[in-house]
Amino acid sequence: MKCEVQVEKLKRAISLTEKVAGRRTTLPVLSCVFVDIKKERAVFKATNLDLGVSVEIPVKSDWEGVFAVPARTISSFLAQIGDKEQLARLEPISKNLDITLSKSRGVLKTLPPEDFPEIPTVAEGKTISFPSEALVKGFRSVWYSASASNVKPELSSIYVHHDAGFVVFVATDSFRLAEKKVRLQKTAGFDDILIPFKNSSEITRILEAMGPTVTMRSNKNLVSFESGDVRVTSRVIDGVFPDYRQIVPKGYTTEAIVLKQDLMNALKVSTVFSDAFNQIRLTADPKKKTFSIETKNADVGENRSEIDAALSGEPIEVNFNCKYVSDSLQSIEADSVSLQWNGRNKPMVVRPVSGDQTFMYLVMPMNR
Repeated sequence: MKCEVQVEKLKRAISLTEKVAGRRTTLPVLSCVFVDIKKERAVFKATNLDLGVSVEIPVKSDWEGVFAVPARTISSFLAQIGDKEQLARLEPISKNLDITLSKSRGVLKTLPPEDFPEIPTVAEGKTISFPSEALVKGFRSVWYSASASNVKPELSSIYVHHDAGFVVFVATDSFRLAEKKVRLQKTAGFDDILIPFKNSSEITRILEAMGPTVTMRSNKNLVSFESGDVRVTSRVIDGVFPDYRQIVPKGYTTEAIVLKQDLMNALKVSTVFSDAFNQIRLTADPKKKTFSIETKNADVGENRSEIDAALSGEPIEVNFNCKYVSDSLQSIEADSVSLQWNGRNKPMVVRPVSGDQTFMYLVMPMNR
C-alpha cells in the first residue's frame, strides 16, 4: 500500500494546522492533527474546540484511512526534511503512520482517530467575499487593543461590522480603542460579529496563506473563512459590543503633528526611565512651540525628549501609558502622525496624517 504526496504540500498542510492543536489539554487527541486519506485527496484538520482549521491537498493513494497524529511530532519531523525531497510516501503500520522519503523515514505513533471531534461548518449563514489582504490588515490593525481578560467577553473580542461602504474592525480593553476601516464594494452580506481575540492571531496567520480572495460565512454561533483548499472556523461571542462612537471626540482643542519615526524613537528612550505603570507625560505648548515627552523613575532616573512638531490650539500636559501610545504606531503607514486632545481628562486621538483616514486610535489618560 502506498500514498504519495508532494513534500511541499504536506509541509504546508501541517504548518497551517499544527499551531491550532492544543498544547496543554485534558483531551489528548486535541493535541493531534487529524489526517483523512482518500484515493485522490487528503484532509488535515486540527482544533482546540474554539478554533478549527482544515486543509485539503491532492495525493495518489491506493488505500484509505484516518489517523490522529501528535501535531508536535509530525511538525518537528517534517521541519528536518531538506528542500531537495520531492515526494513522501505515507503508509499505515499497525495503526501508526509511516512517512518515508528518499533518505529518511519516520513511524509516528497515533491516537484513536474516533476520539477526534468534528469541526463544525457554517452550512447556512450570511456570506461575503473579501480580499484576504484587507482582512489581514483589518485584524492586525486592532487586535492589540482587545482585552486579554475573559471577564467581559465582548472586550476580549474583535468587533467586525459594516458602515457606509466599509467593513470596520474595532477592539478595546476600555483603556484604549483601535478602529480600522476597510473599503468594500459590497458590505451587506453579513451581520455584526464578535470574534474572540485569542483566535485572531491564528486566523490572521492562516489568512496570509490563503488565496487572494476569501469567503466569509457567519451565523449566530460561528464564522468561517474559506479560500481554495483551506478553511478556518471560529466560534463567535454572544454579546453586545459597547457603543464606542459615543466616546470618540467630535473635535479637538490641541493638535500636535509629528514624524512617526521621531515619536517612536522618543517613546523607546522613555521606556528606559518609565515607572512600573509605564507612565509618560506628554506636554504640548503651541505658544512656546515645544512638544516633549517626560518620564521619571525613582530607581533609574528621569528623561525628557523634545520632538519637532507642528502645534496648534491650547497648551496641554497629560500622562499616558507609554506602551498604549507606541502600540498604535504599528498600524499607521503614513510618515506623520496627528495627536489630538480635547482637554486634560479626555482621551487622546491618534490618526495618520495622509489621505488615508481609515485608522483611528483612542487612548485614555492616566490619573496618577
